[in-house]
Amino acid sequence: MEAISDMRIDRRALIAGAGAMLAASRTRAAQAVAPAWIKPQRLRAGDTVGLIQPAGFADDAFDIALVEDTVRAMGLTPRRAPHLLDRYGYLAGKDADRAADVTAMYADPVVKAVFAVRGGWGCARILPHLDFRIIRANPKLLVGYSDITALHMAFAARAGFTTIHGPVASSGWDSFSRDSFRAVAFDAQAAEYHNPVGTQDRLVQRIGRTICFHPGKATGRLLGGNLTVLSALAGTPWLPDFTGAILFIEDIGEQPYRIDRMLTQLGQAGILPRLAGVVFGQCTDCAPGGESYGGFTLSEVLQQHLEPLGIPAFQGAQFGHVASQFSLPIGIRAEMDAQAGTLRLLEPAVS
Repeated sequence: MEAISDMRIDRRALIAGAGAMLAASRTRAAQAVAPAWIKPQRLRAGDTVGLIQPAGFADDAFDIALVEDTVRAMGLTPRRAPHLLDRYGYLAGKDADRAADVTAMYADPVVKAVFAVRGGWGCARILPHLDFRIIRANPKLLVGYSDITALHMAFAARAGFTTIHGPVASSGWDSFSRDSFRAVAFDAQAAEYHNPVGTQDRLVQRIGRTICFHPGKATGRLLGGNLTVLSALAGTPWLPDFTGAILFIEDIGEQPYRIDRMLTQLGQAGILPRLAGVVFGQCTDCAPGGESYGGFTLSEVLQQHLEPLGIPAFQGAQFGHVASQFSLPIGIRAEMDAQAGTLRLLEPAVS
């Protein structure tokens, strides 16, 4: 009986050893073929940038003229995508046409970057229609946030170059937002991100405060965007590998129980356990109300999900559906300090 038991143990050890060797072999093979992360060229005064609407529509002539003037005020030259003014229900044109606009802007050698006019909903619908051979061969900055998260994540997964989670072209672009974008996209700075110092006439400032769920520092690639979009993409082929990443997330108009549901999805999909750190930005209009009154607050929900991970995590960074926001480069290595509530790029985002 002891001999049989020993044989079973040896057999299990042999199988386990073979499995470990196979896993190691696959890891080495993946590392051998994994392409290097690509940094698009920086923007320069006079560059042409493409205007796309991959999700919701803005078809008012005054609004589009305002967007173009905003781009010119940055020292850039706007170029409209062919279907920019299309409308199809609540979308800015049919899926194939919106996707064709994105691909066309990456194929156009004159266009140096691509700005989304607005978010809304619809980017995920066009992902199967994009020509990633063309996009991958022509790395250019894509700029936008909210629903544009779907494009950011798909580009990270399929194209492997930097994009910028920042204001859309129709945003207000106050001085805080402009300076953050210029530092990353024009000046190629390894930018540092910290909330602006409050100017309230109060003994203790309330604006710009952060909440630490687990202290410490972490380094990793910046990946993330809108939480609703990210959770909807879980289980699809459009998300990059989050292993060792710093996840940044934000949202708007979601009550705490919905944030709870989406973080549960990311956790059970295996994304949260693989992270090096988490930064939750702004959640605009996310206070509990109605039937949720008296339930968990947003911070309590975040604490329940983030604290058990045992990795640096904090809430309150200045990005999301707010007037003043950071421009965060997707895929660039950064360091976060949860106690200080800061982020710092470890390399420029552009070449």
